[in-house]
Amino acid sequence: MNRVNLSSPVGVFDSGVGGLSVLRVLKEVLPHENFIYYGDSANAPYGEKTAGEVTCVAENVVRDLLHLGAKAIVIACNTATSAAAAYLREKYTDLPIIGMEPAIKPAANCAEHPTVLVMATPLTIREEKFRRLIAKFADKADFIDVPCHGLVELIEKGITDGDVMDSYLEGLLKGHISGRRIDAAVLGCTHYIHAREAIEKALGEGVSIHDGALGTARETRHRLEEAGLLNPSDTTGDIKVINSSGSEELLRLSWELLEK
Repeated sequence: MNRVNLSSPVGVFDSGVGGLSVLRVLKEVLPHENFIYYGDSANAPYGEKTAGEVTCVAENVVRDLLHLGAKAIVIACNTATSAAAAYLREKYTDLPIIGMEPAIKPAANCAEHPTVLVMATPLTIREEKFRRLIAKFADKADFIDVPCHGLVELIEKGITDGDVMDSYLEGLLKGHISGRRIDAAVLGCTHYIHAREAIEKALGEGVSIHDGALGTARETRHRLEEAGLLNPSDTTGDIKVINSSGSEELLRLSWELLEK
């Protein structure tokens, strides 16, 4: 990687508005960094594509972010991390690339052999990386996979709560939670974090909710520090938001979700 200015931005991307939930936490952990957020809504949802298709679109996004001066990349998307992170790290060996991982470990350790719902996109659930992660903690918890067809699309429309979301979640979860005690739920897609309150309501009291945003933000700080790329400024960093769809409505929604 060419020599970069330490004030250069950290590039953050997702298939749409989902990764803004990670960017909120990144700003808390790294308040002096500048960020460019790239919502790839033109190619959303990633979770309904093949791994090869996701790798192709993710590579195009990374290329665009590097053209815009990004000094590091955060893949704020569980699906793109599973499908494309290894390939991107092999291609850009000098570029810090930080991905997402479903918060399986903290969920598995939240109680004595808990029952854990794992809400994720169909592609994430199919990926070998996800299956290995589940297998790693299979002796500590019982896991129930919940492929959430259509949830990303609702959130991309700005629907994060209300009657439509409640009805969707009831239909999605009823067959998985009826007659069972559920101890924890893993939000395995960054979009889902925007609907956290609705998901908590649908699951009922006593279910702990876990996501990977804080772990990713802390790893980003560690990787920037390790690479000598931390911004030395003591002023609050800037944020730029772009969206591949060119939609002004999605840009407006992006800022609403970021400031929520």
